[in-house]
Amino acid sequence: MNRKVAVATLLVIWFCWSTPLSYAQEQAPAKTAMDAPEKSASAYRLDFTINEIEDGKKINGRQYSIDLNAGDANDLKIGTRVPVEGKQGEMQYIDVGTRIWSRVKETANGVALEVRSEISNFASPDQASHSMPLLRQMQINASTVTIPGRPTVIGSVDDPNSRRQFQLEVTVTKLK
Repeated sequence: MNRKVAVATLLVIWFCWSTPLSYAQEQAPAKTAMDAPEKSASAYRLDFTINEIEDGKKINGRQYSIDLNAGDANDLKIGTRVPVEGKQGEMQYIDVGTRIWSRVKETANGVALEVRSEISNFASPDQASHSMPLLRQMQINASTVTIPGRPTVIGSVDDPNSRRQFQLEVTVTKLK
């Protein structure tokens, strides 16, 4: 019995060593993009400013920053979750505040930037109806190519209830 096991073991060893390398290479799985050597991604800081302008003068500004790598997307969110009564007394929550989602990609002409922003807040008490709060919402969604170090206005919206305008501005800075 030991002799049969020894012969079988020798046959397996001989077969493994005698198999041509080309055969083994043909059986190897194809390389994918994940197998490629890692290339270091550039990191960027995005400085967002939401400017509130009335009659051509800046009256308020809020600033937000986020760091991300080229090719990645990140978002920031700040605000309050507000309970509202849904159907049959069921409580639901809505987000009130600021949310900015962004993605950067390096190009030959600069940095390609995609932004989705949502700004919501409570309307003034005189605009609210009954006991339910009235929410105001603004969205600016855009894509553009920016030059690092230069402020770029992504978009602007007029407030229909006043003479105010809101601008979303970003400055992209390449981190070392």
